[in-house]
Amino acid sequence: MSKISSEFLKNTITQMLSDRKKREFTETVELQIGLRDYNPDKDKRFTGSIKLPNMPYPNKKIAIIGTMRHCEEAKAAGIACIDTEGLKKFNKEPKLIKKWFKPYDTLLCSETLMKQLPKLCGNVLSKIGKFPISITEGESVVAKVKELQSTVRFQLKKVVCLATAVATDALTEEQIRQNINMSLNFLVSLLKKGWQNLKTVHIKTTMSKSYRIFG
Repeated sequence: MSKISSEFLKNTITQMLSDRKKREFTETVELQIGLRDYNPDKDKRFTGSIKLPNMPYPNKKIAIIGTMRHCEEAKAAGIACIDTEGLKKFNKEPKLIKKWFKPYDTLLCSETLMKQLPKLCGNVLSKIGKFPISITEGESVVAKVKELQSTVRFQLKKVVCLATAVATDALTEEQIRQNINMSLNFLVSLLKKGWQNLKTVHIKTTMSKSYRIFG
């Protein structure tokens, strides 16, 4: 159960969107969270992901290292793809591998090809932080891409401040509210003392000031 009233959140979202200047690009809506009673050096570091009802990352760039079936589906949907023959042409040259993969935010790889990656790419993908997510042969590439574009992740690292994009200003105010509400309730479920561990919560678009909704 959220401790932020639905009416207050609606009004804050309306104010945030009305105050911002019109831009020529889609802005993200970000949650900025300050935690209390957490010591990253001693407390267990939580991590968790949740799929939101309204896509928060429609522009996330995703490519697949795929089997013939996965590559055919990707090409038909306009999703970037490369097969093992394409990887072999890089001849394990780090510069070529980096050049191809670096523009993408996330990589997928057909499950049957995962074991071949070290032979074809060495450890380059791990070094540039692009090690792929496995996708089974029976899974749809399009569905998996949509899932990734709809999923947000919360992770406690070395600081007690979190910032996560949970929507875009292209969504309706109600869709933004739904995403914020679901994201916060999920985050609270990861915390050792739930809402008691939340110190402050702000929302903001990419170019706007932040608006406090909790704390």
